[in-house]
Amino acid sequence: MIHADDVYLNGRIWLGSDPATRPEPTALAVRAGRVLAHGADERLRELIGPDTQVIDLAGRRVIPGLIDGHMHAVRAGATWTSELHWTGVSDVTTALASIRTAAERARPGEWIRAIGGWHPCQFTEAREPTRAELDAVSGDHPVYVQALYESAVLNSAAIRATGLDTMAGDPPGGQVERDPASGEATGRVHGMGAFTFCLNAVPGPDPAQQLRSTAGMLADLHATGLTGVVDAGGFGMAPERYDALFELWRRKELTMRTRLFLSAVDPGLEYRQLDAWLRHAQPRFGDEMLRFAGIGEVVHFGCHDFEGLEEFAISDEAAEQLREISYRTAERGWPMNIHAVMDESITRILDCWEWVNERIPLTTLRFSLSHADRISVRNLRRLRALGGGVVLDDRQVFKAADSAAVWGKEALASTPPLAHLLAAGIPLAAGTDANRASSFSPWLSLWWLITGTSLDGVQRRGPEHLISREQALRLYTVGGAWLSFEENDRGHLRTGAHADLTVLSEDYFTVSEERIPAIRSELTVVGGRFVHSTGALSPAIRPSRS
Repeated sequence: MIHADDVYLNGRIWLGSDPATRPEPTALAVRAGRVLAHGADERLRELIGPDTQVIDLAGRRVIPGLIDGHMHAVRAGATWTSELHWTGVSDVTTALASIRTAAERARPGEWIRAIGGWHPCQFTEAREPTRAELDAVSGDHPVYVQALYESAVLNSAAIRATGLDTMAGDPPGGQVERDPASGEATGRVHGMGAFTFCLNAVPGPDPAQQLRSTAGMLADLHATGLTGVVDAGGFGMAPERYDALFELWRRKELTMRTRLFLSAVDPGLEYRQLDAWLRHAQPRFGDEMLRFAGIGEVVHFGCHDFEGLEEFAISDEAAEQLREISYRTAERGWPMNIHAVMDESITRILDCWEWVNERIPLTTLRFSLSHADRISVRNLRRLRALGGGVVLDDRQVFKAADSAAVWGKEALASTPPLAHLLAAGIPLAAGTDANRASSFSPWLSLWWLITGTSLDGVQRRGPEHLISREQALRLYTVGGAWLSFEENDRGHLRTGAHADLTVLSEDYFTVSEERIPAIRSELTVVGGRFVHSTGALSPAIRPSRS
């Protein structure tokens, strides 16, 4: 008789299959990294052998491992352990206390940073820390705190370290706030150019530090219940930026199933750089832990409409180049994902894709849009005809007030138009867009998908565009697997699927809505391997196998 490697008993197992299995299984068996069986405790006890590891779930909820469908994990990993993360921090006082603690532990002159993933709207004070407050808790350490991509505040030591105290004018693409009377830098800056200028003064990590930091990030992500991430590429992601990730993979220490979209790096060189990826790599090349997913999300700088809050239009020249890149991508059989917030941008992108589709069918390649906040019903139909999908993110949990000020309150009622997306049958995934543009917490993202409420306490998305907990969880499981053609193997716990699962601290399906962002993983499993455990669940049998 076949015996399981692991048997989980006395739980509530959400398989993620459609339609839902009834009655809900209470037990799950795993063998060789895959789901062997699920069902009632009595039946699965028959699979317990002398070396089977038995885990009593004590009534806890089990779900498939979460997959973040849009995260900049490789970029974040390089500096993760040397930065503060203010996800879940609810007031300026607590944020400042974290800086004080970091300053007490830091080496002399070491920088302290909290770069993105937070916004003043999450604080009860509804503001960012001031320069004076940063000075009071940091000693001689330079401090840099950046609220998403909106603004950054530096303490006095950081102003000196960056040279802002002697700098005349502004860095290209950025603004330095100055005292009207004295002309001195106040410590507040805006714009990508200013952020880059300031961060260039921070010593970069060496390869060994990047390796340790990336491993540390993966451990933190596993603690949220994540078993997979789709890395969206993004700005500045040259091939060497992936060295730490691939080194972890070579050492067989990569614990997160990671799927990579590959981006252009330099404006004006998009076709040449993306063609290099297309020529020297194969679509979907890799193994079960690390694999190329496609081209994106930065495909052409002239087609990138950022947050859709400033005037933007894709020029004829940029559209023509996007068409050439899209054709080359399809010719090589690769998927593509492209950043697009506004419907006007989406219209031009779909014009290019439809032109390509007349020559090379896209319906099997899974081209997709990231964000698509303002997509129209007309463009939904066009995207559906191409077999395309949408990767949703939760930036509006922070940015809804700013978006409403630019787009109008009425627009936020259908941002994103979830009811229309679902009705159109568009394949949907969801992610965070972490770690600069949003928090890394999948549970905050799920809460936002369900409630339509931002962290300022205002529900702006209309009732017709709210979705159920089960619908939202599908976007974070099988929806993410769709992006890499793995929906048969991942994102659910049906028999034969990868044994990627998480045991939750609270039952996502029954806990009050306000508790959803506080959910954590008590046990995260990837391919049957424990990659995170709080120690709350102890196996009854510990086999001798490795």
